[in-house]
Amino acid sequence: MVQSSKTLCPYCGVGCGLEVLPDTKPSTDAEAWLVRGDRAHPSSQGMVCVKGATIAEALDKNRLLYPMMRDRLDDPFRRVSWDEALTAICDRLRTALDTQGPDAICMYGSGQLQTEDYYTAQKLLKGCLGTNNFDANSRLCMSSAVAAYIQSFGSDGPPCCYADLEETDCAFLIGTNTAECHPIVYNRLRKYHRKKKGKVKLIVVDPRRTQTAQDADLHLQIRPGTDITLLNGIAHILLKKRWIDAVFIDDCTQGFRDYVNVIQHYPPEHVAEVCGISVADLEETARCWGLSKNVLSLWSMGINQSSEGTAKARTLINLHLMTGQIGRAGAGPFSLTGQPNAMGGREAGGLAHILPGYRLVKNPDHRREVEAAWGLPAGSIAPTPGLAAWDMMVALEQQQVGLMWIAATNPAVSVPDVERTKAALRRSPFTVYQDAYYPTETADFAHVLLPAAQWGEKTGVMTNSERTVTLCPAFRDRPGEARADWEIFAEVGRRLGFEQQFAFQTAAAVYREFVSLTAGRVCDMTGLSHDRLAAEGPIQWPCPQHETDTTASDKHDKRLYENLIFPTANGRANFASFHEKGLAERPDPSYPFVLTTGRLYGHWHTQTRTGRIEKTRNLHPEPFLEMHPIDAQHFAMQTGDWVEVRSRRGFVRLRVKVTQYIRKGVLFVPMHWGFLWADQAECNALTNAECCPSSLQPELKACAVQVIPLPADALPATTTEHPRRTAALR
Repeated sequence: MVQSSKTLCPYCGVGCGLEVLPDTKPSTDAEAWLVRGDRAHPSSQGMVCVKGATIAEALDKNRLLYPMMRDRLDDPFRRVSWDEALTAICDRLRTALDTQGPDAICMYGSGQLQTEDYYTAQKLLKGCLGTNNFDANSRLCMSSAVAAYIQSFGSDGPPCCYADLEETDCAFLIGTNTAECHPIVYNRLRKYHRKKKGKVKLIVVDPRRTQTAQDADLHLQIRPGTDITLLNGIAHILLKKRWIDAVFIDDCTQGFRDYVNVIQHYPPEHVAEVCGISVADLEETARCWGLSKNVLSLWSMGINQSSEGTAKARTLINLHLMTGQIGRAGAGPFSLTGQPNAMGGREAGGLAHILPGYRLVKNPDHRREVEAAWGLPAGSIAPTPGLAAWDMMVALEQQQVGLMWIAATNPAVSVPDVERTKAALRRSPFTVYQDAYYPTETADFAHVLLPAAQWGEKTGVMTNSERTVTLCPAFRDRPGEARADWEIFAEVGRRLGFEQQFAFQTAAAVYREFVSLTAGRVCDMTGLSHDRLAAEGPIQWPCPQHETDTTASDKHDKRLYENLIFPTANGRANFASFHEKGLAERPDPSYPFVLTTGRLYGHWHTQTRTGRIEKTRNLHPEPFLEMHPIDAQHFAMQTGDWVEVRSRRGFVRLRVKVTQYIRKGVLFVPMHWGFLWADQAECNALTNAECCPSSLQPELKACAVQVIPLPADALPATTTEHPRRTAALR
């Protein structure tokens, strides 16, 4: 009998369960696997999108098989042994420590890493090397949500679960194209919405009429950057109509009076004019929120990727606090995580300002607790946050970095102001790039390439958006000399003299140590282990040690704050009071359009996997620019014509897609194409690195641009002619 393996999809934060089994009749000589949805997984219930269904097709495409090195970026790579590569890395680490100090060392990780990888990296960087300069691409994704949860509730951690999708009366979606970016979550919500037609309201806020918006009962097609005005306007009406929970406000919150002083300045007529919507739609939104028994809000990058990202998320949370919509079924503010283990990274301390177990670098008690657990002297962990993602690029520019280590991500495409980013990466004196695939765009800027084991080749856990932890077992041999990421970090630690701290022999041992650091925390997982997850399947946290004998119903659908006590100093949740500042870069006569960016259903991030899978590649063969018909008419353009789009930082050349599904004056470009996959089509050549002051998350979602029609003799090569792309598909 063919043995199947149950695992987790390694794409988005939905965390869909997959069942993988060998294909006994492969169409080629290569090892092949069949992938289907795991019906027993509580989060996805057997559903799977096209990305998850085709994931195995990329396992053996263009893999990095051996360590490689070069002395200069214009030299070719040469194959080396692991010993030679690790010796070079350790020598460079010692040199940086001796000559520049620990903060000359930076590591940039990824929500693709498993929790064991994340945790081992924190121990190496923050504990043993004494620098908090570990950040991850989650900084570009969910850090505004992290900051908002911490500031409003006293701790990170989404309070809701996916069962709330089927128990709400009013689903309020803002800054999320859930249908394309979190499709299985959306499938659950859409089925429920249709089943309860007329009894459940679906409200979507988005400048684009996405597939999500098309299904809505009410679509608020606001101007980009007016989210806070909209949310304050809803609050104004809720207060005026007395659709609030005064008892909850008095007993469980603080700061409401200051909030009232702000929202009184947002009457409906003013809000409608600023946002570009009707007063009737605004009032209907407030009525739905105020009169519904259970209101669930969902948000993602459209809120987070903003210079006001934390303020936007907290202003959304305010609506839940003023109406008592939290801590019960079908209600609460629910951040949809972007990556498969961004939640696990947050639990393990995988951002520059946090430590394992939802602890903060700035908190001296938290530092002492972690130092003691790691067997390190007091003061080993630095008291100040390290460099965030964009700050690392600036430090590279200023030649303050002695060693840059990048793992499982592709910043040469994904970081904003990408031409400046690439110039900064070129200035790095020594860059280690650890990934499963080659070529990638970031490999062009590396001195050392380390082959990493990926999905299906290493065992570890991941946590999805609803806090469900799933064990992802290895089910195939590692190609070439690939190693698990945590094994690489641990070996470097041992070579630097920290044998005791990195005595792990298995990923299970790493996880066992990690969960011990969650004891008594909001994210308590001391009741979890690899053995238990293997035997019982996915389990949602909190799951403290004393809950090891739970029934099946106790393992899932847990909500935080059901007792309405919050992990703040006084147990109360905090209102926030913000007036809107608007876009960091507003349109003007020279750059009259607002550009927004986002994902497409069939692709993932920078196409490192999906670009190598024929089905997903054919779904979206090339990038494009969405433009409203009135704007296209101004340029006498139609679908298929080529344009150059310019910002103050760079330009792209794209085909136009004329559509009424976008606001006039707003343009949209998908984010997935780097220079490996198309010529002059990197949307982050345009985007702005201005960051939210609280979360340090860049405003990737909006920038000011101009449009220039292109004559036929100025057209770029098509993607099918691109030589780098052709090489990557061999």
